[in-house]
Amino acid sequence: MKVLVTGGSGYLGTHVRSYFNADDLSRKSGRSVLYLHDLREIEEYDLVIHLAAHLDKSPEAAEEVFLTNVEGTVNVLKNVRKGSAFVFASTKDVYGRFADNFAEVPETCQTIYAGQSALEWSKLIAEQYVHYYANQNGFRSCIFRLSNVYGKTPENTSPGFVGAYVDAVNTGERIRLPGGGSPVRDLLHVDDLSAACKAFSDSVINHGLYNLGGGRANALSLKELVHKLEEVSGFQAVIDDDNPLPTPVPQRYVSDLSLVRQELDWEPKIGLDEGLKDLFRRSSD
Repeated sequence: MKVLVTGGSGYLGTHVRSYFNADDLSRKSGRSVLYLHDLREIEEYDLVIHLAAHLDKSPEAAEEVFLTNVEGTVNVLKNVRKGSAFVFASTKDVYGRFADNFAEVPETCQTIYAGQSALEWSKLIAEQYVHYYANQNGFRSCIFRLSNVYGKTPENTSPGFVGAYVDAVNTGERIRLPGGGSPVRDLLHVDDLSAACKAFSDSVINHGLYNLGGGRANALSLKELVHKLEEVSGFQAVIDDDNPLPTPVPQRYVSDLSLVRQELDWEPKIGLDEGLKDLFRRSSD
């Protein structure tokens, strides 16, 4: 099976590409989702995992965010061949504040506009193009609304917040926690994300949309996360209690994994103790 990962040189893409022994389509490989002549080879692949995106929530970045995340996605979709499989990395943040209405957030949670940034809105718009082109051009499609995915930070990439906490614990840097550490998040190891992409590719599902995260078993508050990092590393974190960051929206996000379990027979395999301890082991290698 020939696999292509767009954004395959980024934080998540590097891991996913290694998992599948896939090819990379990214600016670091000399190609861009915004240049049509760079995308013709997409039709050669059996599975396309689309991770390439401009991940900036600042208002001044809105134009570039919509250009890359919407138009770039359309450019990719137009080149996916009939009968192949396509996976699109969306985000849990399309739900905005409405996620706080659920102990575990289902796919039926509202996605109407409630102050989401251009980043979240661009992902939601791109989802509709995925539905359209998959049905129009006859390829299988899967949308994953990702929760917080973590893994080792590859060289020359920026870590997610879990990786940033790991770096801070390693170096003794002070950690500023949003909302004093009370927000709750579920965490998903990047290898479990890759396994979910494979589960869809191997399935008979034509078009799926799933929340994908660590679920209840891998959910904890940010303050509990820091304590867990101390536990698995043997190091002591330094928390800056005097300068907390603003409380994020939503305050709590835990993925409801019922649908993805039912349709793809997938669930996260890598628990927090194993996954987080591995980050410290690797960072000290």
